[in-house]
Formats: sequence, structure tokens, C-alpha cells
Amino acid sequence: MTCIFCDILDGKRDGHLVYEDEDHIAFLDKYPIDDGHTLVIPKKHHGRITDMDSDDVGRIFSIVPKIAKAVLLGSGADAFSLAQNNGKAAKQIIPHVHIHIIPRYNNKGTEWTKRQIPTDAVLSELAVKIRAALI
Repeated sequence: MTCIFCDILDGKRDGHLVYEDEDHIAFLDKYPIDDGHTLVIPKKHHGRITDMDSDDVGRIFSIVPKIAKAVLLGSGADAFSLAQNNGKAAKQIIPHVHIHIIPRYNNKGTEWTKRQIPTDAVLSELAVKIRAALI
């Protein structure tokens, strides 16, 4: 079975990239819980966080605040939630470690299960705004 996230890394699938460094990328979730929902992944494939070296876990989580700040600024959100699921029973859909940064808006409330299907144009525009907000 191919990994969708590895396909994005290899350029076989499109991803609305908002951040990249030597070991990680962050891109907009194609089926977001809310506008600006971003996924942070390691470039090296790991199915679960327990498969990673503790130093690698620390490195991925160390970049989350920077990306979350950009997501807040770029999306105009009021707050955000973080999530990281491991295994099918935990609702991990793609078996590649990823951290969800889910923007939250005062006027919308908080719902975990509701998903949207935005157009590529909407995702591209939002990705530009979040990249511009990276400091």
C-alpha cells in the first residue's frame, strides 16, 4: 500500500505546502475540520509516533508552535487545537505520523468530526497566507 503523505513528499500528489525544512513539511489538510487545518509530518516515514526516535519526536513537536502561529495569523483563527493519533482504533487514517493543527473560530464553535471539502483554489490562497505569516 502506498502512503499518501509519502506521495506528497515525492511530488506524486499535490499538497498545499505551508512549511518545509530538512526533516519536515507542513501542508493543508485536504479534508479540513476547519479553515486552515494543517498537518505537520516528518519526511521520513513512520507509521506511529512510537516508531520514532525520541529526538525525532522532540524535533517535530519543536516546530509546531511556529507553524501554529502562522496558521493563526494566516487563517484569522481565534485559537487552535492539536491532535496526534496513532493506529486505526485512534482514528489515524493515514499511517504516517502527523500532527494536526486545527484552527478554531469563536463564531463557529468546536466540532471534531465535521469535515469540509474546499476547492484547490481556496486551499492555495490559504496556503499563501500561512506561508506569508511564517516568521
